[in-house]
Amino acid sequence: MKIAVLSSHTLSLLWFRMDMMRDFTEKGHTVIALGSEPESDWKNEFAILNIEYRQLYVERNGMNPLKDLRTILALHKFMKEERPDRVFAYQAKTVVYGSIAARLNGISEVFPLIAGLGSILRGNGFKKNIIKIIMKFEYWVACKCSKKVFFQNHDDKQEFVQYGLIKDDKTTVINGSGVNLTKFKPAPMPQQPTFLFIGRLIKDKGIMEYLEACKEIKSKYPEVRCLLVGPFDSNPSALKIEELTPYIARGVIEYFGEQSDVRPFISKCSTYVLPSYHEGTPKTVLEAMAMGRSIITSDAPGCRETVIEGVNGYLVKVKDIHGLTARMEKLVINHDISENMGVESVRIAREKYDVKIVNKMIMQTMQL
Repeated sequence: MKIAVLSSHTLSLLWFRMDMMRDFTEKGHTVIALGSEPESDWKNEFAILNIEYRQLYVERNGMNPLKDLRTILALHKFMKEERPDRVFAYQAKTVVYGSIAARLNGISEVFPLIAGLGSILRGNGFKKNIIKIIMKFEYWVACKCSKKVFFQNHDDKQEFVQYGLIKDDKTTVINGSGVNLTKFKPAPMPQQPTFLFIGRLIKDKGIMEYLEACKEIKSKYPEVRCLLVGPFDSNPSALKIEELTPYIARGVIEYFGEQSDVRPFISKCSTYVLPSYHEGTPKTVLEAMAMGRSIITSDAPGCRETVIEGVNGYLVKVKDIHGLTARMEKLVINHDISENMGVESVRIAREKYDVKIVNKMIMQTMQL
């Protein structure tokens, strides 16, 4: 079969969907990946993996209706010319516009993934409420155009059902994007207590809470390391460089920017920290678990599924800097707990989040 995989972010195809696309091709299917970056930059990298890459004009965070219309027309043209047998789409714009474009061309085998509801659907305020109404309608249309819709946690699925955007029997919940256990293997724990945050530097990821907690921890335990990996972003809640600079200048944070391979940084930490406000299922947490790290994350949709409290890590309330600091301090004082929790993280990753198990469920649902 010919399978189209749609994303509004090319790097996301490599980071989150490459194992899935590779499993598609190993089954003998043809895969065409659509992303936002130029074909001249990425075509060869995908071709090595027997995947065809096409550029799609799409603005991930823009609100310009004319630019969105251009995206819809581009997707409509693609569907008309290529006639894919299956369409897998994720990220808001490609989910909505890809599903509509497919249905307009008589393609019913459409399988979107709702990988977290994002800051808009969970936000408040007059402007956000207007956008929320528009996005709910768009998601309702996309769900109508789809055969099955994947969710990465039950909270998000239930919200869609309660909003009336989809019927329960049209949903499938999978355990995130899974983690490649061949690539992410247990690594020796550093002797020095070290915390790590990986992700886009947006406030909805809990970056400010992490920075403030690190400042408190470093003031009491100067020997502790606090690492930060990830790019600045165009998201409305993005951290500005001038907001991060003081933490770097004072030695609170060691900032390493965006990295194509996060394994060396996970190896450097004893505890992985992600105090996000909401997620689908955070892939970086799964990668840290597979490498044998204790986890501190928020008791929020998508995050809470990854931690068994007190077993492989701790859950803290959203935006609770004091609670986050207390849990980090506990693991500084009792460093051996991190090692025991890391062992449990590996067990859970293998039992629940193996990418092969996740991809098998996706392929069964898509009848591949």
